[in-house]
Amino acid sequence: MDALPLPYRGRFGDIRPPALAGLPLPPAPMPPRRGGRPLKAWRYVGVYGPELMLCLAAVRIGPARQAFWAVWDRRAERLHERTVTGRGGVRIESGRAQVRDHGIEIDLALEESAGIEAVCRSGAAYAWTRKQGGVVARGGVRIDGVTHALVGHAVIDDTAAYYERHTHWRWSAGVGRAGDGRELAWNLVAGVNDPPERSERTIWVDGVAAEAGPCAFADDLSGVSIADGGSLRFRSEAVREHRRNLLLVRSSYRQPFGTFAGALPGGIELAEGYGVMEEHDVRW
Repeated sequence: MDALPLPYRGRFGDIRPPALAGLPLPPAPMPPRRGGRPLKAWRYVGVYGPELMLCLAAVRIGPARQAFWAVWDRRAERLHERTVTGRGGVRIESGRAQVRDHGIEIDLALEESAGIEAVCRSGAAYAWTRKQGGVVARGGVRIDGVTHALVGHAVIDDTAAYYERHTHWRWSAGVGRAGDGRELAWNLVAGVNDPPERSERTIWVDGVAAEAGPCAFADDLSGVSIADGGSLRFRSEAVREHRRNLLLVRSSYRQPFGTFAGALPGGIELAEGYGVMEEHDVRW
Protein backbone atom coordinates (compact mmCIF):
# COMPACT_ATOMS: atom_id res chain seq x y z
CA MET A 1 0.00 0.00 0.00
CA ASP A 2 2.79 2.46 0.80
CA ALA A 3 3.96 2.44 -2.83
CA LEU A 4 0.49 3.17 -4.23
CA PRO A 5 -0.30 6.74 -5.34
CA LEU A 6 -3.14 7.21 -2.88
CA PRO A 7 -5.29 9.12 -2.55
CA TYR A 8 -6.47 9.11 -6.15
CA ARG A 9 -9.35 11.09 -7.66
CA GLY A 10 -10.56 11.06 -11.24
CA ARG A 11 -13.45 10.58 -13.61
CA PHE A 12 -14.77 7.03 -13.47
CA GLY A 13 -13.84 5.23 -16.64
CA ASP A 14 -10.74 7.33 -17.36
CA ILE A 15 -7.32 5.69 -17.45
CA ARG A 16 -5.97 5.32 -13.92
CA PRO A 17 -2.29 5.75 -12.98
CA PRO A 18 -0.24 2.66 -13.91
CA ALA A 19 0.71 2.20 -10.24
CA LEU A 20 -2.94 1.38 -9.48
CA ALA A 21 -3.07 -1.37 -12.08
CA GLY A 22 -2.53 -4.16 -9.54
CA LEU A 23 -5.21 -2.90 -7.13
CA PRO A 24 -8.63 -4.56 -7.60
CA LEU A 25 -11.07 -1.73 -8.32
CA PRO A 26 -14.53 -1.50 -9.92
CA PRO A 27 -15.77 -2.25 -12.47
CA ALA A 28 -13.66 -5.36 -11.72
CA PRO A 29 -14.79 -7.30 -8.64
CA MET A 30 -13.06 -6.59 -5.34
CA PRO A 31 -12.04 -9.57 -3.14
CA PRO A 32 -14.42 -10.35 -0.25
CA ARG A 33 -11.60 -9.75 2.26
CA ARG A 34 -8.31 -7.86 2.38
CA GLY A 35 -5.90 -7.99 5.28
CA GLY A 36 -8.54 -9.59 7.45
CA ARG A 37 -11.10 -6.88 6.76
CA PRO A 38 -14.41 -7.83 5.06
CA LEU A 39 -15.59 -5.87 2.05
CA LYS A 40 -18.36 -3.34 2.70
CA ALA A 41 -20.19 -2.31 -0.44
CA TRP A 42 -23.38 -0.45 -1.31
CA ARG A 43 -25.30 1.49 -3.92
CA TYR A 44 -27.39 4.36 -2.53
CA VAL A 45 -29.78 6.46 -4.59
CA GLY A 46 -31.22 9.62 -3.05
CA VAL A 47 -33.76 11.81 -4.88
CA TYR A 48 -34.55 15.09 -3.18
CA GLY A 49 -37.17 17.71 -4.08
CA PRO A 50 -39.87 20.10 -2.85
CA GLU A 51 -42.69 17.52 -2.73
CA LEU A 52 -41.04 14.14 -2.21
CA MET A 53 -37.66 13.04 -0.94
CA LEU A 54 -36.63 9.42 -1.05
CA CYS A 55 -33.69 7.07 -0.78
CA LEU A 56 -33.06 3.40 -1.39
CA ALA A 57 -29.96 1.27 -1.02
CA ALA A 58 -28.59 -2.24 -1.36
CA VAL A 59 -25.81 -3.01 1.15
CA ARG A 60 -23.28 -5.82 1.56
CA ILE A 61 -21.11 -6.40 4.65
CA GLY A 62 -19.02 -9.48 4.03
CA PRO A 63 -21.48 -12.25 3.14
CA ALA A 64 -24.46 -10.45 4.72
CA ARG A 65 -26.98 -8.46 2.68
CA GLN A 66 -29.25 -5.63 3.74
CA ALA A 67 -31.57 -3.20 1.95
CA PHE A 68 -33.48 -0.10 2.97
CA TRP A 69 -35.78 2.48 1.51
CA ALA A 70 -37.53 5.62 2.73
CA VAL A 71 -39.99 8.13 1.29
CA TRP A 72 -40.56 11.49 2.96
CA ASP A 73 -43.86 12.90 1.70
CA ARG A 74 -43.49 16.59 2.47
CA ARG A 75 -47.09 17.44 1.54
CA ALA A 76 -48.59 14.83 3.84
CA GLU A 77 -45.79 15.22 6.41
CA ARG A 78 -45.44 11.45 6.56
CA LEU A 79 -42.31 9.29 6.51
CA HIS A 80 -42.51 5.78 5.08
CA GLU A 81 -39.45 3.56 5.59
CA ARG A 82 -38.22 0.01 6.01
CA THR A 83 -34.90 -1.77 6.56
CA VAL A 84 -34.67 -5.49 5.83
CA THR A 85 -32.12 -8.29 5.94
CA GLY A 86 -31.45 -9.58 2.45
CA ARG A 87 -32.48 -7.79 -0.73
CA GLY A 88 -36.14 -7.30 0.21
CA GLY A 89 -38.22 -5.42 -2.33
CA VAL A 90 -35.34 -3.18 -3.44
CA ARG A 91 -33.89 -3.50 -6.94
CA ILE A 92 -31.10 -1.16 -8.02
CA GLU A 93 -29.09 -1.45 -11.22
CA SER A 94 -27.41 0.92 -13.64
CA GLY A 95 -30.01 3.42 -14.81
CA ARG A 96 -32.90 1.99 -12.76
CA ALA A 97 -34.09 2.02 -9.13
CA GLN A 98 -37.18 0.16 -7.94
CA VAL A 99 -39.01 -0.68 -4.73
CA ARG A 100 -42.12 -2.77 -4.20
CA ASP A 101 -42.68 -3.24 -0.48
CA HIS A 102 -45.30 -2.57 2.22
CA GLY A 103 -47.63 -0.42 0.11
CA ILE A 104 -44.83 1.57 -1.52
CA GLU A 105 -43.84 1.27 -5.18
CA ILE A 106 -40.95 3.24 -6.64
CA ASP A 107 -39.88 2.99 -10.27
CA LEU A 108 -37.26 5.47 -11.46
CA ALA A 109 -35.14 5.82 -14.59
CA LEU A 110 -31.79 7.45 -13.79
CA GLU A 111 -29.83 9.42 -16.38
CA GLU A 112 -26.44 8.40 -15.02
CA SER A 113 -23.06 9.84 -15.97
CA ALA A 114 -19.49 8.63 -15.48
CA GLY A 115 -19.27 10.23 -12.05
CA ILE A 116 -16.24 11.04 -9.91
CA GLU A 117 -14.28 8.22 -8.26
CA ALA A 118 -11.88 8.40 -5.34
CA VAL A 119 -9.56 5.75 -3.91
CA CYS A 120 -8.34 6.55 -0.40
CA ARG A 121 -6.50 4.77 2.38
CA SER A 122 -8.46 3.08 5.14
CA GLY A 123 -6.00 1.93 7.75
CA ALA A 124 -3.79 -0.69 6.13
CA ALA A 125 -6.33 -1.20 3.32
CA TYR A 126 -8.25 1.09 0.97
CA ALA A 127 -11.69 2.38 0.03
CA TRP A 128 -13.15 3.05 -3.40
CA THR A 129 -16.16 5.25 -4.03
CA ARG A 130 -17.94 6.76 -7.02
CA LYS A 131 -20.28 9.71 -6.66
CA GLN A 132 -22.76 11.19 -9.13
CA GLY A 133 -24.62 14.43 -8.42
CA GLY A 134 -27.55 16.15 -10.08
CA VAL A 135 -28.61 12.93 -11.87
CA VAL A 136 -32.02 13.37 -13.54
CA ALA A 137 -34.54 10.89 -12.12
CA ARG A 138 -37.89 10.27 -13.83
CA GLY A 139 -40.70 7.94 -12.89
CA GLY A 140 -43.31 7.47 -10.26
CA VAL A 141 -43.86 6.79 -6.57
CA ARG A 142 -47.02 4.97 -5.50
CA ILE A 143 -48.02 5.48 -1.87
CA ASP A 144 -51.03 3.59 -0.50
CA GLY A 145 -52.54 3.26 -3.97
CA VAL A 146 -51.94 6.86 -5.07
CA THR A 147 -49.31 7.44 -7.79
CA HIS A 148 -47.17 10.57 -7.73
CA ALA A 149 -45.24 11.49 -10.88
CA LEU A 150 -41.65 12.36 -10.10
CA VAL A 151 -39.09 14.32 -12.09
CA GLY A 152 -36.19 15.33 -9.89
CA HIS A 153 -32.47 15.18 -9.26
CA ALA A 154 -30.50 12.51 -7.44
CA VAL A 155 -27.19 11.86 -5.75
CA ILE A 156 -25.87 8.32 -6.30
CA ASP A 157 -23.23 6.77 -4.03
CA ASP A 158 -21.43 3.58 -5.05
CA THR A 159 -18.91 2.41 -2.45
CA ALA A 160 -16.73 -0.69 -2.03
CA ALA A 161 -14.29 -0.48 0.86
CA TYR A 162 -12.27 -2.35 3.45
CA TYR A 163 -13.12 0.14 6.18
CA GLU A 164 -11.50 -0.15 9.58
CA ARG A 165 -13.15 -2.03 12.44
CA HIS A 166 -14.41 1.24 13.95
CA THR A 167 -15.61 3.73 11.36
CA HIS A 168 -17.35 7.03 12.04
CA TRP A 169 -18.43 9.55 9.43
CA ARG A 170 -20.71 12.51 8.84
CA TRP A 171 -22.07 13.10 5.36
CA SER A 172 -24.34 15.41 3.40
CA ALA A 173 -25.88 14.90 -0.02
CA GLY A 174 -28.22 17.35 -1.67
CA VAL A 175 -29.48 19.12 -4.74
CA GLY A 176 -30.77 22.60 -5.33
CA ARG A 177 -30.70 25.74 -7.36
CA ALA A 178 -28.58 28.88 -7.15
CA GLY A 179 -30.04 32.36 -7.13
CA ASP A 180 -29.04 32.77 -10.78
CA GLY A 181 -30.80 29.55 -11.77
CA ARG A 182 -27.82 27.19 -11.97
CA GLU A 183 -28.48 23.59 -10.96
CA LEU A 184 -26.51 22.47 -7.91
CA ALA A 185 -25.64 19.21 -6.20
CA TRP A 186 -23.16 18.26 -3.50
CA ASN A 187 -21.51 15.36 -1.70
CA LEU A 188 -19.70 16.43 1.48
CA VAL A 189 -18.09 14.17 4.06
CA ALA A 190 -15.84 14.02 7.12
CA GLY A 191 -14.44 10.82 8.53
CA VAL A 192 -13.97 8.64 5.43
CA ASN A 193 -12.44 9.28 2.00
CA ASP A 194 -11.60 12.81 3.11
CA PRO A 195 -7.88 13.60 2.74
CA PRO A 196 -7.15 17.32 2.24
CA GLU A 197 -6.95 16.77 -1.53
CA ARG A 198 -8.15 14.08 -3.97
CA SER A 199 -11.12 13.22 -1.77
CA GLU A 200 -14.68 12.21 -2.59
CA ARG A 201 -15.97 15.69 -1.61
CA THR A 202 -17.64 17.13 -4.72
CA ILE A 203 -19.85 20.01 -5.77
CA TRP A 204 -21.63 20.02 -9.13
CA VAL A 205 -22.68 23.29 -10.78
CA ASP A 206 -24.78 22.74 -13.92
CA GLY A 207 -23.35 19.24 -14.03
CA VAL A 208 -19.69 20.28 -13.82
CA ALA A 209 -17.88 18.63 -10.89
CA ALA A 210 -15.25 20.28 -8.68
CA GLU A 211 -13.63 19.07 -5.50
CA ALA A 212 -14.65 20.80 -2.29
CA GLY A 213 -12.32 21.48 0.62
CA PRO A 214 -12.37 19.67 3.98
CA CYS A 215 -15.65 19.89 5.87
CA ALA A 216 -16.67 20.41 9.48
CA PHE A 217 -20.13 19.24 10.56
CA ALA A 218 -22.13 20.47 13.52
CA ASP A 219 -22.51 17.76 16.16
CA ASP A 220 -26.30 18.01 15.86
CA LEU A 221 -26.13 17.95 12.03
CA SER A 222 -27.58 21.45 11.82
CA GLY A 223 -24.93 22.59 9.36
CA VAL A 224 -21.66 21.99 7.58
CA SER A 225 -18.86 24.42 6.79
CA ILE A 226 -16.37 24.01 3.94
CA ALA A 227 -12.74 25.06 4.31
CA ASP A 228 -12.47 26.73 0.90
CA GLY A 229 -15.54 28.87 1.47
CA GLY A 230 -19.21 28.25 1.98
CA SER A 231 -21.45 27.04 4.75
CA LEU A 232 -24.79 25.25 4.64
CA ARG A 233 -27.50 25.45 7.30
CA PHE A 234 -29.81 22.47 7.60
CA ARG A 235 -33.40 22.25 8.84
CA SER A 236 -34.42 18.70 9.65
CA GLU A 237 -37.96 17.59 8.73
CA ALA A 238 -37.98 13.80 9.16
CA VAL A 239 -35.37 11.41 10.54
CA ARG A 240 -34.35 7.88 9.66
CA GLU A 241 -32.63 6.25 12.64
CA HIS A 242 -31.35 2.73 13.03
CA ARG A 243 -29.43 1.04 15.84
CA ARG A 244 -28.03 -2.50 15.88
CA ASN A 245 -26.11 -4.27 18.62
CA LEU A 246 -25.10 -7.68 17.32
CA LEU A 247 -22.09 -9.82 18.17
CA LEU A 248 -19.95 -8.64 15.25
CA VAL A 249 -21.72 -5.45 14.18
CA ARG A 250 -22.72 -2.50 16.35
CA SER A 251 -24.13 0.47 14.51
CA SER A 252 -25.72 3.83 15.28
CA TYR A 253 -27.12 5.53 12.18
CA ARG A 254 -29.04 8.79 11.79
CA GLN A 255 -30.10 10.36 8.48
CA PRO A 256 -32.55 13.27 8.51
CA PHE A 257 -34.28 14.61 5.39
CA GLY A 258 -34.63 18.37 5.19
CA THR A 259 -33.87 21.67 3.51
CA PHE A 260 -30.67 23.68 3.12
CA ALA A 261 -29.80 27.36 3.03
CA GLY A 262 -26.49 29.18 2.77
CA ALA A 263 -23.71 29.15 0.21
CA LEU A 264 -21.32 26.76 -1.53
CA PRO A 265 -17.68 27.60 -2.35
CA GLY A 266 -17.29 30.39 -4.87
CA GLY A 267 -20.01 32.45 -3.21
CA ILE A 268 -22.82 30.40 -4.79
CA GLU A 269 -25.90 31.26 -2.76
CA LEU A 270 -28.65 28.66 -2.58
CA ALA A 271 -32.12 29.76 -3.64
CA GLU A 272 -33.36 26.33 -2.57
CA GLY A 273 -31.77 23.12 -1.39
CA TYR A 274 -33.07 19.66 -0.47
CA GLY A 275 -31.32 16.58 0.80
CA VAL A 276 -29.95 14.72 3.78
CA MET A 277 -27.42 14.89 6.54
CA GLU A 278 -26.05 11.69 8.03
CA GLU A 279 -24.02 10.38 10.95
CA HIS A 280 -22.92 6.76 11.11
CA ASP A 281 -20.84 5.28 13.92
CA VAL A 282 -20.22 1.58 13.37
CA ARG A 283 -18.04 -1.33 14.51
CA TRP A 284 -18.05 -4.01 11.82
